[in-house]
Amino acid sequence: MRIEIHSIEETREFARKIAKLIENHPLVITLDGDLGAGKTTWTKELGKALGVKNVINSPTFTILKSYKQGNGQPFHHIDAYRLEGISQDLGFEDCFDEGICVIEWSHFIEDQLPEDRLCISIEEGMDENRVITMEGRGWFSNQIVEAYHD
Repeated sequence: MRIEIHSIEETREFARKIAKLIENHPLVITLDGDLGAGKTTWTKELGKALGVKNVINSPTFTILKSYKQGNGQPFHHIDAYRLEGISQDLGFEDCFDEGICVIEWSHFIEDQLPEDRLCISIEEGMDENRVITMEGRGWFSNQIVEAYHD
């Protein structure tokens, strides 16, 4: 599915709509795009819409930051940028099995990702314009894509 975004507010609306579709369900979301495409901005809004009270910022140096959603479930934010070339199992399975897990630069840990995941790619355009591609890779994530379209 391809979605055109023309402002930061539309990016926030996209995140809020996804939050409504996934709340109370464990899900891994891969979030890819170039530096400055808006991955962390989108993640902040998703977390806020899911009831995360803490300030969400990029875990570039820590790799993983964990928060609590409003329902008490975990909200994990992984930045895999610094994991390029690392082939060992990093133990992310617990993050993938509970709550929501958003992974930026997911292609660096592709072999560790669960099969069922929502894949979102953000392509930066002029000014605040973005093209978002969203794909489900499994039963539940496909349901999210279909529900978003309706």
